[in-house]
Amino acid sequence: MNTLAYIIYFAITFFITVYAGFIFYKNGRIYLLALLRNDATSTDAINRLLLLGYYLLNLGYVALMIKAWKTVDSFTELVSSIAQMTSTIMLSLAIVHFCNMTIIYLLSKRRKQHLVHHTN
Repeated sequence: MNTLAYIIYFAITFFITVYAGFIFYKNGRIYLLALLRNDATSTDAINRLLLLGYYLLNLGYVALMIKAWKTVDSFTELVSSIAQMTSTIMLSLAIVHFCNMTIIYLLSKRRKQHLVHHTN
């Protein structure tokens, strides 16, 4: 039963990770462009590196979570364990995303304060 749970878990978390990463990559470019003063070359390079780091971090974490998996003996346990493990990954994705957004916000705010200070 555990093998089936692993396969379903990997399929779900792989889809969520890749889909969310694509959305972050596509929509995050606007924030990076503003932060990097419309330098498209640097923005695109950094955005690709962030996407790669995001994939490596999350897919690595998905693989590590297998270690914490308990033995599954019934269909009910299968569904429950997949839900628990998948929700753990989704929660961690949300936390990492909001940490990144906070860092981008703080850097943007700092840059604006620096610009205002130098123009006065």
